[in-house]
Amino acid sequence: MNHLMDDDMRNEFAAIRSALSEMREDLRRFTERSNQQHLESILESCRSNFSNAIVGYGKNEIEQGLEKTMVKKCDMREACKSIFSELLKENIGQIQKSKVSEESIRKTRSKLKELRENARNDQCVTCFSEATRILDKQVDLMHSLNINRDKSELNEIIPVLSDERMVEDMLEPLSNKQRMQIMKALSSETKTFSALSSLTGLRGGNLLFHLQKLLDYDMILQRNERGDYMITEKGYKALRGIAETYLSLNPNEPSAEITETQK
Repeated sequence: MNHLMDDDMRNEFAAIRSALSEMREDLRRFTERSNQQHLESILESCRSNFSNAIVGYGKNEIEQGLEKTMVKKCDMREACKSIFSELLKENIGQIQKSKVSEESIRKTRSKLKELRENARNDQCVTCFSEATRILDKQVDLMHSLNINRDKSELNEIIPVLSDERMVEDMLEPLSNKQRMQIMKALSSETKTFSALSSLTGLRGGNLLFHLQKLLDYDMILQRNERGDYMITEKGYKALRGIAETYLSLNPNEPSAEITETQK
């Protein structure tokens, strides 16, 4: 009889221990979920504060950059400044979202290009160059924050990119030895027409043809009607991208020796 009672007690104690163990596990899970939710809440708050600070800084840079750089004596200055500011602020504002829209960035670039094509004043190049510089800097910031497209998205985007526009806007302008010489020369300093003529061996209209090609696609700009030529942010990025790709495919290129020589 006592033996049977002992067995019943052991079974009951085992059931109690099992119930207590389940209760402890449930409590542990609840605590972990609570802590995780609290941690996620803190991280989300930090992300929000950080993105708000970045966007605030970016918007301030837009105002200061445009105000300082845009041509002062121009009847369209304030109107253009308002348009540039609205486009750039809308673009930088994407940082406050969880993900940046590459389509939105492309639309902003297209809008700037469209406005530039309709501009007729020789002074416009200065203002549009500053707006483009700010946009490029914003996109670089998005890249560094790692909130733009990932590799899987890029794989999805590549097939739908315009073949014609990629060739026309990026490849064709740089698919020439002389134009590449011009770009490389301007990557470190401005050059006069005469200096570029000596460098490339081209004279008069032949050199002007290649310079105009690079000007038309915003790879370079001219300070004024007869001023020095200089590379644009777009041109420098295109040149740098080509150089990085070339070196990655040609690892035996004596780049280290060249770097040491230039020091």
